[in-house]
Amino acid sequence: MCGIFGAVGSKIKKRDIRKLGGFAQQRGQDSSGFLISSGSRLILYRADQAISKSLKYLDTISDISFVMGHSRLVTNGMTDNQPVFHNGACVIHNGIIVNADSLWKSTTRERLQQIDTEIITALVADHIDNGGSVEEICEVVLSACRGVVACAIALPKLGKLCLFSNNGSLYAGVKDHTTYFASEKFPLSKIHCREIVQIREHGLVLDIAPHEDDPDIEEFGSSIRNLVPALGAAASREETLLEYRDHSLRRCSRCILPETMPYIEFNELGVCNYCTNYSPRNTPKPFDQLERLIEPYRRGSVEDCIVPFSGGRDSCYSLHLICNELKMKPIAYTYDWGMVTDLGRRNISRMCAQLGVENIIVADDIVTKRQNIATNFKAWLKSPHLGMVSILTAGDKHFFRHVETVKQQTDISLNLWGVNPLEVTHFKAGFLGVPPNFAEERVYSSGTMKQLRYQWLRLRAMAASPSYFNSSLWDTLSGEYYRSFHKKTDYFHLFDYWRWDEREVDNTLINRYDWETAPDTNTTWRIGDGTAAIYNYIYYTVAGFTEHDTFRSNQIREGDLSREEALELVSDENRPRYPNIKWYLDAIGMDFDQVIPVINNIPKLKPEAWQ
Repeated sequence: MCGIFGAVGSKIKKRDIRKLGGFAQQRGQDSSGFLISSGSRLILYRADQAISKSLKYLDTISDISFVMGHSRLVTNGMTDNQPVFHNGACVIHNGIIVNADSLWKSTTRERLQQIDTEIITALVADHIDNGGSVEEICEVVLSACRGVVACAIALPKLGKLCLFSNNGSLYAGVKDHTTYFASEKFPLSKIHCREIVQIREHGLVLDIAPHEDDPDIEEFGSSIRNLVPALGAAASREETLLEYRDHSLRRCSRCILPETMPYIEFNELGVCNYCTNYSPRNTPKPFDQLERLIEPYRRGSVEDCIVPFSGGRDSCYSLHLICNELKMKPIAYTYDWGMVTDLGRRNISRMCAQLGVENIIVADDIVTKRQNIATNFKAWLKSPHLGMVSILTAGDKHFFRHVETVKQQTDISLNLWGVNPLEVTHFKAGFLGVPPNFAEERVYSSGTMKQLRYQWLRLRAMAASPSYFNSSLWDTLSGEYYRSFHKKTDYFHLFDYWRWDEREVDNTLINRYDWETAPDTNTTWRIGDGTAAIYNYIYYTVAGFTEHDTFRSNQIREGDLSREEALELVSDENRPRYPNIKWYLDAIGMDFDQVIPVINNIPKLKPEAWQ
């Protein structure tokens, strides 16, 4: 996934291209590149660096009549970079083509690269060689490809540029007799373009200076950083290091919470206090109440709400409901901090393409984020503390900060959240010393005194391993501020008004959207989250349960599952997910053989600690 930008015309301003490139970098900064037409020269530049660095190359070029560039978040095709030039076409593509491998079987063209974008060049070349017109290219590509396709295709020998998208993540505007384009509307407005239009399936074809010869290619680096390690299902010697033993713990006679659950108590009937204090959470208010609440925000044919969109099952189902039940026009907002797996990204691509929803991506500095995770994980391994496991996910809290960024850039105030009401995990803070608040209404709740106490307990635990006080500390604390203290306005929780039903959610996503499931687990929960497998492995190995036990227990209390069904499910869901754990450790640059034995040797939690 990447940010696309460019310009065609005789009065292209380099400062405007730099501004567009700067906004494109918001979508990813793993790699960058551009195609430039300057007089008789056609130059293709690719680099494994941020676009802000690559744009310095423009200073060496004069008389630019056409440029198209990108700033890329590496997803499909780790070792290849854009623009892709093959078969006489040069392509910059935002999105993931989820059926690229099968499409290659339908063409005689030679596949030279791993990146999914290359299939577009083959489709275009076949179409042109068969006598097809340039104006038909968008229809040919979009009818064949599944997943988000927002792209710019330059055909130098024909002197044409094709712009199109199947989800609306591409805009064009005019300034000084020059056409500029970008992945989002906001950057074009910032350089004072007028007549800004959203480019969709109909496409836009522009004339560029023709070039008979192939472009001169200049490359900086080779883009071989291990940013997207493979997630497979194959077993290996490493997998035998993972333990999965029966902890033989006493469990609640009504739900399945074990005696190692923080602050758990059992009455004379063996029922735990989490059950006796439980208030139904999955009993939504009438849906028409939500419809009345959002009515003032509707804009007719224009995008009117923002949907925080992780690619997980609940955010995907929420997007489905918002488009099909609320009949709104959402913009999906995704924050990528380096722990979204390619599986999650592919499901984002599937949903946005089929629903025609624009997806604004805010990608952090993934290399730095992963270095922060590794630094904190090493600190944790020196002094393992179950209450500090959450430090591994501290970097994702800027998700809440950038909701505000997207609201400002789109001038849309309404945001609709798809937080599952049953995803209550009291134990994560409980292991730190925070008693459960059974009256808490929402999964993500705030409260100044509560959060200050939590941060004080966390700082006290960090003192046991001074390595926690590292360069990531500000990132952690500022993220917590936006999650817990920053005031949130104009937002509603969809599942306050729509009953969450696991079977309905899974059936809809898998059967209607061809939603992809994971190769290493039968559950559909957290499968696009690169951190879930490792932290659940820690919890199960040390305490004998995971967040699956708390989730299934809530379903029992809601009447959605029997206790026997829940026990059978968690016995499968708590099994170590080797491929995902391997992905995680590869991503942050830590050795599987060194990390897993340390976790295995942590003293097991004694039940009486909470009696």
